[in-house]
Amino acid sequence: MQLTRFTDIGLRVVMRLVTAPADTTLTSRDLAAELAVPYTHVAKVVSRLSELGVIHSRRGRSGGIAVTELGRTAQVGWLASKLEGDGEVVDCDGPQPCPLRGNCKLRGALAQAQRAFYDSLDAHTIDELASSSARITLLSIGTPTRTTASGTEDAAGIR
Repeated sequence: MQLTRFTDIGLRVVMRLVTAPADTTLTSRDLAAELAVPYTHVAKVVSRLSELGVIHSRRGRSGGIAVTELGRTAQVGWLASKLEGDGEVVDCDGPQPCPLRGNCKLRGALAQAQRAFYDSLDAHTIDELASSSARITLLSIGTPTRTTASGTEDAAGIR
């Protein structure tokens, strides 16, 4: 299985928001810069994540984006499938329908594999993915670095 860029960005946005301190407000522009993805992509992802109830966003001067409890505890497979949509792995009924579609078991086998893929991801939550060493990396994203006599560290003093 290969996830779309939309889903990849969506998972990374939620993971980043999980690591944000409670007093920190992140915007779509902040997330785009920190995750090195186009702002327009992040804006679309944020809209979808908000529809799903995974994040809460406020517009305006004191606006920002925060992860909800659902976002923290969401199973990765559930979230990935919601971001991917209802599409099948192969398009047997597309503009040029497959001539084998009436007698072919491939479509069913691929649908079963797709479900197994999401089910295996459901063993993990977003909070788990953003824990431990990943949390340190996610927290350091976008943090200005400085060079000291003992080496390079971020503003929090992490080397």
